Amino acid sequence: MSTLELDSSASRGSSVPLRPRGKGKDAARTAGRLLPLTPAIALMGVFLAGPIGYALYGSLTNATLSGYRAVNPDFVGIDNYTRLLTSSGFWESALLTLVFVVTSAVIGQNALGMFLAVLIEKAPKPVANLVGALVVGAWVMPEIVAAFALYAFFSTNGTLNKLLLFFGADSVTWLISFPLLAVILANIWRGTAFSMMVYGAALAEVPPEIDEAAQIDGANPVQRFFRITLPMVRRAIATNMMLVTLQTLGVFTLIWVMTAGGPGTKSTTLPLLAFQQAFKLSQVGYGTAIATVTLMVGAIFAVVYVKVLKPEVD
Repeated sequence: MSTLELDSSASRGSSVPLRPRGKGKDAARTAGRLLPLTPAIALMGVFLAGPIGYALYGSLTNATLSGYRAVNPDFVGIDNYTRLLTSSGFWESALLTLVFVVTSAVIGQNALGMFLAVLIEKAPKPVANLVGALVVGAWVMPEIVAAFALYAFFSTNGTLNKLLLFFGADSVTWLISFPLLAVILANIWRGTAFSMMVYGAALAEVPPEIDEAAQIDGANPVQRFFRITLPMVRRAIATNMMLVTLQTLGVFTLIWVMTAGGPGTKSTTLPLLAFQQAFKLSQVGYGTAIATVTLMVGAIFAVVYVKVLKPEVD
């Protein structure tokens, strides 16, 4: 075998190591990509992380709204959290908050929003425009105006009882006998428009030929909706559920104007409980602890929805 053949065979049998990519270049490239995000990160740090951190610190003190402890609060550690976790009033408020969020946002606004989106898609244009205008009108109305309008609707001499008397039924003291139901229905009425618009946009992106193919195969409208349409808009549903859940978790003005958390504590959700403790009973540290727990509950909901929205990997 010649020297040339030996050299060629040796070169075939050995592998030449590749030159490793420069770590410095990768770091510079990453820094270049993050540079445009610097202003957004700074704003989030100032207006989001900063207030959250300050609130967390405040929940670890015995700060009050007035007096000596308003200026010189003491650090009390987790005493506020121990107190609220052993308080029956806190757990009652947490349960009311859970019922309010699940029934009015997760179920009510999503189900009604999807129904209206399908109705508007299938209905004649004049009907669709009328329904859309009526529903969106409730959403764009300022919250305080909507709250007073709903108070007038559910009050003892309000519109709802007038309608009941007109049809021969007895009037009901909704805001006293069924305060939680009243605020749930009010929140559904006010927030459904957002879900309707999200689902309307999602349904418009569903290719019509897929529905037509299923129809040719013999699927009825209900089967086509649940087996084809809903799976194709799954991510829109999860996104909308996350947004309306977090928004409903922080609802304050609507409940405060309609019932002020009453009668007693029958409609006192966590945001109202935090307000009452901090500003009516002057226990700012304790109220901040309740608000911090509410924030944590919202974070848990957000994590669950993000897991649902995580891209599928084949």
